[in-house]
Amino acid sequence: MKNTERFSTRVDNYVKYRPHYPVAIIPYLATEVGLTRDTIVADIGAGTGISAQPFLDNGNKVYAIEPNAEMREKSQQLLQRYPGFSALAGAAEHTTLPAASIDLIVAGTAFHWFDQTATATEFRRIGRKDAHVVLMWNVRQAELPFEKGYEKLLHQFGTDYKDMQHRNVGTSQLAAFFQPDTIHEKTFQNAQIFDFAALKGRLLSSSYAPEKGHPVYEDMIKALEDLFWKYQEQGMVKFHYETKVYTGKV
Repeated sequence: MKNTERFSTRVDNYVKYRPHYPVAIIPYLATEVGLTRDTIVADIGAGTGISAQPFLDNGNKVYAIEPNAEMREKSQQLLQRYPGFSALAGAAEHTTLPAASIDLIVAGTAFHWFDQTATATEFRRIGRKDAHVVLMWNVRQAELPFEKGYEKLLHQFGTDYKDMQHRNVGTSQLAAFFQPDTIHEKTFQNAQIFDFAALKGRLLSSSYAPEKGHPVYEDMIKALEDLFWKYQEQGMVKFHYETKVYTGKV
């Protein structure tokens, strides 16, 4: 399956159960890169609009670039109330945006899908003079017993889980993307709380989780249910995240 099609059947779960970004990112970027309400933002690989939302709430004009039709249409449905929101069919390597038109280029969880050499070239093309790039994603933690159990489940049942982990985007890879500029890194704490239905939806929002009809689907859901009831407290379990934010110029 093409990378751009992996989430076509997962849009509803993605919207409901993927983590959002801490609102503290906005004042941080105001200080770090000079973000204001007048900053024109391009959100690359915008998906259903989760990464665009903080900037729209800040009053920014946001061009959401997304190659997957189902996810792009969902973002239009969810964010049409924002006059500054525009969703466009495009990709990181070819955004369709005019040259020198963007003040701040944002890439959320989608960054690991990009051809990074071609993407850096495109970012240089669309960015205005002194434009900044912000890369950000939520890194799910696996320190507590429930989190370790969930991680083990993904390794057992995930179709290509190890290849999809954002923590595979290492420091050297980021340094190469931003060179010769210096990377600035900031970490925020984030969390989600789930009942079992939501935990199941969170699992199925991931492109590596087998869907209904797959030979291991029923076994996976049974293992998830066993994990939930082993560690739930008052019918809930919790994911902890570190939201990583990297800023620089390309």
